[in-house]
Amino acid sequence: IIGNEILSGRTQDKNLAYLAGFLNESGIKLAEVRVIPDVEQRIVDTVNECRAMFNYIFTTGGIGPTHDDITTASVAKAFGVAVERNHEAERRLLAHYKPEDVNEARMKMADIPVGASLIDNPVSAAPGFVLGNVHVMAGVPRIMQAMLDFIKPQLVGGKPTLSRSMEINQAEGKMAAGVTAVQAAHPDVEIGIYPMIKDGRLACSVVMRSTDEAAVNAAYDAMLKLVKYIGAELLSEDI
Repeated sequence: IIGNEILSGRTQDKNLAYLAGFLNESGIKLAEVRVIPDVEQRIVDTVNECRAMFNYIFTTGGIGPTHDDITTASVAKAFGVAVERNHEAERRLLAHYKPEDVNEARMKMADIPVGASLIDNPVSAAPGFVLGNVHVMAGVPRIMQAMLDFIKPQLVGGKPTLSRSMEINQAEGKMAAGVTAVQAAHPDVEIGIYPMIKDGRLACSVVMRSTDEAAVNAAYDAMLKLVKYIGAELLSEDI
């Protein structure tokens, strides 16, 4: 997530939750998220570090027409390639804007790193691009979502992660030992316990995740037995 406006708190990011859900449905596990400023070297270093660690990298923000939109040039620098006016991107922009609305700032969005392929933008025409395993997209949520739809067929994933959850009228600390035991007995399931306040009292939510439906269900049943054993009450249950 690239943008000074996100780090300043002036703009709330709305892309992360959508992207995480999209990737999960595609069977791709989101491993890490970073929020970085519009600073060239930070973008270069982050892109180079992450593209060596992960199968896919997705960036949002910084590909617009203004002076602080430096993501495109920074990603090109990370790969050691030049930025050039892409004829197809230029054609799309010229077809989108009225002649009197065409200016150099807008045409800057047709400058794409050499060797990159375009990501379609049916909302406002200015494309994103894919270079290596790095997918560079707009920060505007509606446009980012449309770009994701375009690249979805190109992504190779596995089974989506399934989840079940329950809310329990016990504080996290009172549940911790029992949940730890359930986790040990079901190593193929990721179990998380999260504190919350329900009706003015301490409570917790327990979430079980796995790509194996039977494993999730088995862990869920074990949690139900734990709740009954300790005399706790279910506040809500995922049926």
